[in-house]
Amino acid sequence: MRPLKNTLFVQSQGAWLNKQSENIVMNIDYEVKGRVPIHKLNSIVCFGQVSISPALMAHCTENGITITHLNRYGKFQARIEGAVSGNVLLRREQYRISDDPIRTQTICHSIVLGKVHNQRQVIRRYLRDYKSSLPVSVTKQLELAQTRLRHGLAHIVATENLADLLGREGEMASYYFFVFPHFIRQDDFRFVTRTRNPPTDEVNALLSFTYTLMTHECRSALETVGLDPACGFFHQLRPGRPSLALDLIEEFRPMLDRFVLSLINKKQLATTDFKQEENGAVRLKDDARQVFLKAWHERKQQPIYHEWFEESVPFGLLPHLQAIIMARHIRGDIDTYIPFLWK
Repeated sequence: MRPLKNTLFVQSQGAWLNKQSENIVMNIDYEVKGRVPIHKLNSIVCFGQVSISPALMAHCTENGITITHLNRYGKFQARIEGAVSGNVLLRREQYRISDDPIRTQTICHSIVLGKVHNQRQVIRRYLRDYKSSLPVSVTKQLELAQTRLRHGLAHIVATENLADLLGREGEMASYYFFVFPHFIRQDDFRFVTRTRNPPTDEVNALLSFTYTLMTHECRSALETVGLDPACGFFHQLRPGRPSLALDLIEEFRPMLDRFVLSLINKKQLATTDFKQEENGAVRLKDDARQVFLKAWHERKQQPIYHEWFEESVPFGLLPHLQAIIMARHIRGDIDTYIPFLWK
């Protein structure tokens, strides 16, 4: 198994990162504020005005450490990496599949099946944990939603084209997010519907930020196994869009939702930890983002059983393992892409 290395998140504005021996040193106003061994990292994520010395940048590109720049609110801006690794024959087959509607359809079926299965698991887990304390009306809504998702899995298998599959996926998402407010056990937080670009409430802000971080993980994992993260199957191809990384994240979204819900329900974050921008977007404050990132790092270390590999692995390795399965399918080693099914 590939060891789970760490991601260094830097959000101190005005920070200057440089290399000293085998360490990354962070200076602010010529004063050392932090020191991290380089060999423990596989990526650096910088928020806002964070600078990196040429020597450190060269070391990262030569040793497979990806540098990602986001704005202060977590929106992707740029990515720095060394020579792209991977097999040109593997990528050529990936491009062939993306042009083949039948083969693309097979992969898309697996992606949507994995997502809907895991959405249903969120509902089932909530019923398992809280059913005895829920009003009867809420319990009925949750049971109806998980039944609809179960029936939807059968309909997805029978769907014959991508347009209908997209419709099925949207229908299942509507059932899931209709009951999503019942998962929130803190009265200060409100969720009506999923909003993006920008998120207009605290829950959507957390969901969008979490998805952004996981997309970064998925993109890195795909590049590690030699795939092109821009050439996807379920998401449309657009310049600058990591379509395959967005494909890979679909099956993880319900687990990320559960992570966000735990931050809210365990009172690790409060509504006072957010601010509203002039355009209506709701964002995490800088101090609260540190709390979030600490919890995210801890979540990535938690073990989870991967049935296909038949072993428990850190949650943070899931994108890498699924990228391996995707590469094996594209290479022809296995008949279909096998999504991660949450138990």
